[in-house]
Amino acid sequence: MALYRDGGFVADDWSFPAEAEPVPAAGKIALPKARLTAAWTDLAGRADPIGLVLNSGENLDGLAEAIPLLSLVKLVIPRYADGRLYSIARLLRDRYGFKGEIRAAGDVLRDQIIFLARAGFDAFEVTHEGTIKALREGAIIAVHHHYQPASHEIGEAKPGPRPWLRLSSVPGVAQ
Repeated sequence: MALYRDGGFVADDWSFPAEAEPVPAAGKIALPKARLTAAWTDLAGRADPIGLVLNSGENLDGLAEAIPLLSLVKLVIPRYADGRLYSIARLLRDRYGFKGEIRAAGDVLRDQIIFLARAGFDAFEVTHEGTIKALREGAIIAVHHHYQPASHEIGEAKPGPRPWLRLSSVPGVAQ
């Protein structure tokens, strides 16, 4: 697995303890939704950053209190054709005002990177060798015209008779 963030590959400093493992007393940790909500009262006062791991099919219900205190939300995409987590990322940014890292993990392929970023993702756990190579070489092709604004583009309408046609820029992706 390679972690791509801010235009390059970086080391992952987060810990993802398995269900049977105890939660480390220190360091950045991210837990599945059920485990996070069950242990929230113990974790809320923790000095180190806390993250959430959300699988496809899970939602943000019951997390409104926790979201502002999270530093990472890792959304696991089980297969390329499953787009449900795009909506979760958009809700996190637009409805909940989440400013932390939203990470795509699982079946993340090069064709998705631009669209994941437009939905609010800013980090990508990539296992597909072709996608890793494309990211290293800067070969992810940006799409510059969109008919629907992304979270970071609200209010930046293109002047002229079609204000819904937007020019796009995705951080970390070649134009």
